[in-house]
Amino acid sequence: MWRELCWVDHTLAVSGDLPSNREEALEQLRMWEAAGITDVFDMREERDDSDFIHEHSQIRCHWVGVDDNGGVRDDQWFKAIRDRAHELFICSTTPRRILVHCHMGVNRGPSALFAIMLTLGWDALEALRRIRDVRPIAGIIYAPDAMRWWARELQYDDEAVEENVNEVDAWLGRNELDLAYVIRSIGQRTAW
Repeated sequence: MWRELCWVDHTLAVSGDLPSNREEALEQLRMWEAAGITDVFDMREERDDSDFIHEHSQIRCHWVGVDDNGGVRDDQWFKAIRDRAHELFICSTTPRRILVHCHMGVNRGPSALFAIMLTLGWDALEALRRIRDVRPIAGIIYAPDAMRWWARELQYDDEAVEENVNEVDAWLGRNELDLAYVIRSIGQRTAW
């Protein structure tokens, strides 16, 4: 379930990572290829599948790993994500289909996808709604950090930055997700 590709539009998807079992990972990789994935953004600090993917596929990998400790994500993480996405969407002469993932596709991957969507011109609340609509298990807990970074990138004054961050925080509060239940449920499924 958490490894399902969830498309927010025809170019951007979010999911969980490849299985640790080699045969299952190859099967999942073939599904990514069949879906037209050209690039994978891996947000996990704890693991990088780039070598495995390059060995078995033409998919390009972009590792921008960060710990999923619930703390504040700094601007450098979002800038690295933005720079790589810009390279693919703006500078590339060929159409790209990007998969953004972390381990379970709950926090880091959806939050990074949110940052990409902001840089592509999505309205913040519409981006959050779209992510949650296609991936109901997306916690997106780093979205306020992404919004703070993006508002500063747009050179908003301090008051406007906080207003935008508060809007994102309020949306997350109105659309609360029981993250403990989601993570526990995924953990139980992997134990089978």
